[in-house]
Amino acid sequence: MPKTIYFVAGEVSGDNHGAALMHSLRALMPDLQFVGRGGPQMKAIAGKSFHDWIQHAGVVGLWEVLKNYGYFRRNFDETIREIESHQPAAVVLIDYPGFNLRLARALRRRLPKSKIIYYISPQVWAWNRGRIKDMARWLDLMLCIFPFEAELYNKSGLRTIFVGHPMIDRLRGLKIDAARDPNLIALFPGSRHREVRKIFPIMLESARDLQRAHPALRFEIGAASPELARELQQTLDHHSGERQNFKIRVGEAAAIMQKAWAAMVASGSATLEAAFFRLPFVLIYKVAWLTYLVGRAVVKVDYLGMPNVLAHRAVVPEFIQHEARSPAVAGALRRLIEEPAAREKMISEFDEIIASLGPGGAGMRAAQAILEEIQN
Repeated sequence: MPKTIYFVAGEVSGDNHGAALMHSLRALMPDLQFVGRGGPQMKAIAGKSFHDWIQHAGVVGLWEVLKNYGYFRRNFDETIREIESHQPAAVVLIDYPGFNLRLARALRRRLPKSKIIYYISPQVWAWNRGRIKDMARWLDLMLCIFPFEAELYNKSGLRTIFVGHPMIDRLRGLKIDAARDPNLIALFPGSRHREVRKIFPIMLESARDLQRAHPALRFEIGAASPELARELQQTLDHHSGERQNFKIRVGEAAAIMQKAWAAMVASGSATLEAAFFRLPFVLIYKVAWLTYLVGRAVVKVDYLGMPNVLAHRAVVPEFIQHEARSPAVAGALRRLIEEPAAREKMISEFDEIIASLGPGGAGMRAAQAILEEIQN
């Protein structure tokens, strides 16, 4: 009887990584069956029984989660029932810690013999290192994508393998032969609707400030989905008096990153993608004030953007919450537009950061580790 693996991913980046992992698993064991919850890319591989829930699951912040508590509670209970029904060879949890860590704890109590594997480590090293000891009790294996994580987790008794970052292979396949346009600035306001509503207006104000100094500038906006593109267009119609200089592109983030001269990027996976494509950028992030205050109280790292976390220094300027104001953002971007030395320094540091993430092949290494785990 074919083995079954149950997946849970709750964000666009998790859907990307989960789909790549599914491809690698099928290459090694073609008769594997996949069930669970994720996004459209995972569903296209797994089939009709797989739940595409990311549009509703991908909320950010304490307040947003509380408002949707009933939805998450229903899905949590349904997920446990499905796992008990399928009795999979392994449950693979992909990032999404607010949901997946609670799920791991519940599964360990209810299905003590199940293999529980975490892929794309939750960033508990940033906000709650004490939870690592709990995770060691709930999880059989952690597959991490940042080099410093394996040492940290293994010290706490959680068996961990550094597999490398899965984006390396995906982004290599998206490389194009394109010259950078010195008049093109990219905007990446995020993939979640609520964060986009906070961040995109700041980006538009900063873009207008930039245009006063550089009237020839044009702006391309990366949208993760058609639904998000419609929301971005509504905001653009409301805020911008010169809409002809702004174009929204759906699903073209990699191409935009390779053509633009500089960018404004919301904190998230896009920051490492921009670093991979050697695109100088500034980071912007803003959430509801309650979320920000709670986060500020618990986060124990000096930087929000992963390029800065990995470098242990401020490679990329960060504008967070009340600091995310158009004059400051536009000023930092002007430096990247106008000063070749600043651009080259940032690009050189990006190259070092990306090299630390491994040579590629993360999905295949993760797949091999999962199969070894379920065959033992």
